[in-house]
Amino acid sequence: MASPAALFLILCFTYLSVSFSQTLFLPLTHSLSQTQFKTTHHLLKATAARSATRFHRHRKTTQQVSLPLSPGSDYTLSFTLGSTPPQPISLYMDTGSDLVWFPCSPFECILCEGKPNSTFPPPKIPQNAAVSCDSHSCSAAHSALSSRSLCAIANCPLDSIELSECSSFKCPPFYYAYGDGSLISKLFRYSLSIPMSTPSLLLPNFTFGCSHSALGEPIGVAGFGRGLLSLPAQLARSSPHLGNQFSYCLVSHSFDQERVGRPSPLILGRYDQNSAYGADEYTYTSMLYNPKHPYFYCVGLAGISIGKRVVPAPEFLKRVDVKGNGGVVVDSGTTYTMLPQRFYKLLVAEFDRRVGRVHKRATQVEDGTGIGPCYYYDGVMEVPAVTLHFVGEKSSVVLPRKNYFYEFTDGGDGTGRKRKVGCWMLMNGGDEKDSGGGPGAIFGNYQQQGFEVVYDLEKHRVGFAKRQCSLLWDNLNQK
Repeated sequence: MASPAALFLILCFTYLSVSFSQTLFLPLTHSLSQTQFKTTHHLLKATAARSATRFHRHRKTTQQVSLPLSPGSDYTLSFTLGSTPPQPISLYMDTGSDLVWFPCSPFECILCEGKPNSTFPPPKIPQNAAVSCDSHSCSAAHSALSSRSLCAIANCPLDSIELSECSSFKCPPFYYAYGDGSLISKLFRYSLSIPMSTPSLLLPNFTFGCSHSALGEPIGVAGFGRGLLSLPAQLARSSPHLGNQFSYCLVSHSFDQERVGRPSPLILGRYDQNSAYGADEYTYTSMLYNPKHPYFYCVGLAGISIGKRVVPAPEFLKRVDVKGNGGVVVDSGTTYTMLPQRFYKLLVAEFDRRVGRVHKRATQVEDGTGIGPCYYYDGVMEVPAVTLHFVGEKSSVVLPRKNYFYEFTDGGDGTGRKRKVGCWMLMNGGDEKDSGGGPGAIFGNYQQQGFEVVYDLEKHRVGFAKRQCSLLWDNLNQK
């Protein structure tokens, strides 16, 4: 393994290609910070803690929020704000939220010491670009609060509210909460572009949040979730062929710097799959609507196989009820897959029954990382296959070994000598009875490595196809 580091995955829009303006291919370039994590234990513990925080926040919140995308599994993308001169901005990508926001000048970030900052200075937004209080966008930013109430907050006179003549009054600031941070933002509508060779993709009336004050959040977020203000939704209104589907294919890395040098593709719009990659087909499962969290990409999970034994999933993972409880969120912003406690323990028991009888448990590694079960081994270690069975016909996805079993060299067995260790990489999400409701599980990006994950917004389904993601990028750019 390369020296332990924070995985800071940058979606760099330096080089873009378009095929007849029907599809946009964007390179995702990984870079590893050599200063964030000094040991493997620190790396695993930080990413595990972050995944747990994000999952529990998803379950307990009643607001439309995303979670802080701190070093460990971050994806950022770059845009240009259409001012004079053009101002570049860098944002985290998140399929778990539906708002695009970023810091604006002047910007104050409280308790942001030690967190990565954008390489670009906060842009300045003209005040005449503010969204009015009576717009649908303003209502969406305020969790569907009525436009009349919002215009009243904005001090629009009653007679003007009754006559729907409040367009000159600005949308009030809104509060946005995070697992370990928050911000206050105003809503603006301005031109935004994605730098391209020719031509540049321009979104002339793009709606976004502009924050002058944040707690623990120095970089903004580009929400790719389901919702009126998300990037795909706004792209669909101006370029329907680009906004009705998007996918990404994360190059397998296993926290190894040598494996992340080549770009991973982010694809906006539909493309000829057979032409780009041969005849491999997607495994699809239907999106489930979540009335409490409508911006989530929820799917149903029927069970998980350990070897040939299928462990059935609890009923609440197969569907989402009228209160928004249950289902599995497919999330680009959470590192590890989070499962409800009882289901998790059944899976671990079956995995340990097969592996633990041959290999000694690495309990000190488990205690130091928050990951487990872990095992010491010599030579080559045999582990059972893991298959996710999503709801639907022929909707099973076989995970590559490295997506659920992480192997590294460790010196923490108490003897002072280095030993090989392998760890189970799906996490215990806690007792569902204590969660307060919400999604039942999360399918994290570590388990999505080596798959093209497609979000088909037109047919309301999520698809998975095994790929060599670096080759997919090469093939797409040759077409």
